[in-house]
This record gives sequence, structure tokens and C-alpha cells, in this order.
Amino acid sequence: MMESGITREEQVELDKALYDALNPLASAIRARTTGLSVDRMWDAEPVEVALSVLAAWKVVDAEVKRLTANAAATAGSYGASYEQLGAVWGITRQGARKKWPDAVSRPAPAAARTSTLELFGGTAELVQRPSGGWSWTGRGADGASGAADDGTACATAEEAAAHAGVFLKEHGPGAVDRQ
Repeated sequence: MMESGITREEQVELDKALYDALNPLASAIRARTTGLSVDRMWDAEPVEVALSVLAAWKVVDAEVKRLTANAAATAGSYGASYEQLGAVWGITRQGARKKWPDAVSRPAPAAARTSTLELFGGTAELVQRPSGGWSWTGRGADGASGAADDGTACATAEEAAAHAGVFLKEHGPGAVDRQ
């Protein structure tokens, strides 16, 4: 993990660079709002000068947020995780996901996984849904068809297999005799 803090000397240089970049913007904003020339910006009332500087910082803040999102997306495109982005920014993985929701690309869901269960003379197919849950459809030995109740997904393949197994047992050999 890289150290993201800066030294005192770097802080001084950063402050100088930011103020050097901010002054022309603040002057331009002040000139537009008052009609005074850029050369006369400092002739205005101190509160108006301070407000034009604040307005310039607002513009800079919006640009920093945009550039930060670009940097997060670039890191994500190279394989950085939300956990790594959050660590660099000093926030949680969940905070990074909320701050930059599209920065990390999620892998496309794999093709649906399926498996077949054969019990009591019938068969059931277990299918993993794109959401990750599992469902099942089956045909019992007596010819009856069944599926997961109301289209609800089971949390695991084992849970889906258990439900399908109950169905296959109820519709297995001797099911006609039990009816």
C-alpha cells in the first residue's frame, strides 16, 4: 500500500501551485460579476473579493471531483478493487463503491450453471440464475412436473437440490399408490 500523505515541503509547493492556478480564475470570475477589469479586481470590496475567490474554489472543487472520478475509473480499469480504492482514499470499500459506483467493472455473469439430480425414478434440473440464486424444475417417476415455488430462488445449489428431492420423493415409485 502506498503512503498518500505529503511532506511539509510538498504541502507548501502544492498550496503555491493551487493559488497560482486559482488567481486568474478568481480574477476572471470577479471581472464578470462586477464589470471591473481583471487588473482592478483588488479594488473591489474585500467581501466581494473573498466571495470571488470562494467561487473560484467551487469551480476547482468540481473539477477535482471530476478528475478524481476519472482517476478511480482508470485504476478500476486496470484491475483495482473497491477495497483498494477505498484504502487509498481513506474510506471503506462500501464508501468507495458509493463514491465511484462505476469505477470497478463487475465481471459479466458466467453462463448459467446447471446440474441434474436423479432420485426416486425422476429427474430434476438445478439452474443457477444470473442473480446467483438457484431454482429447479423436475419430472417425477409418476410423470408429474414441478418447479421451485413461485419462481423464488434458493440461496444455494444444495437448497434447490433438497426441495427438488422432496418433490421427486413425493412423485417417486409408489406415488400412485399413496394418492
